[in-house]
Amino acid sequence: MLFKLMLPKGPQPERNNPIASRQAVAVMLRGHFLIATPAIDRGFFNRSLIYLCRHDENGAMGIVVNQRLDITFNEMLEHLEIPTDPEVPNYPILAGGPIRKDHGFVLHSPAGGWQGGQTVDHDINLTTSRDILCALASGEGPRECLIALGYAGWAAGQLEAEIADNSWLTVAADQQTLFHSETSQKLAEAGRMLGIDIDLLTADAGHA
Repeated sequence: MLFKLMLPKGPQPERNNPIASRQAVAVMLRGHFLIATPAIDRGFFNRSLIYLCRHDENGAMGIVVNQRLDITFNEMLEHLEIPTDPEVPNYPILAGGPIRKDHGFVLHSPAGGWQGGQTVDHDINLTTSRDILCALASGEGPRECLIALGYAGWAAGQLEAEIADNSWLTVAADQQTLFHSETSQKLAEAGRMLGIDIDLLTADAGHA
């Protein structure tokens, strides 16, 4: 289990890709939640909530923030041979997505000066370097954080096409839901931000 990965640039658009041509008029959704609708009725993204870390003409990248893995922070640190302060919280580890599931990502605030950190939105960063884990293990890490293995990614125009097909609802993310809500409640709370009950959605629901 390695914990070092540069923020993925995402798949590059194919030449003469008609879907990619729509990107010029697409709304950039970095810093937003993607809420899976019942149109995604199976697989990894069923009932998932994704925080989008990057969205541009080359595609999109995000972290699933409402699915836990059967591994804890302390177990990860032991595997990485990083000593830990017993007073440090034993953070849950999230299943961040189906891509590179053996690579770690930390979403956190404030930004700080970590080696592998890149700004996502305002004071929220995504960091992939070992130094932030060492800081968290010693109680000197960022005030708010989520730790995940793996990420979700889309090629140019792919996410826009999925939104047009009513696979996802979108809403600007808030730090309370992102960092402080119970993992199992985040999807419902994101739905309430749109004024909807996620459990009452149907597969033909419109998109936000």
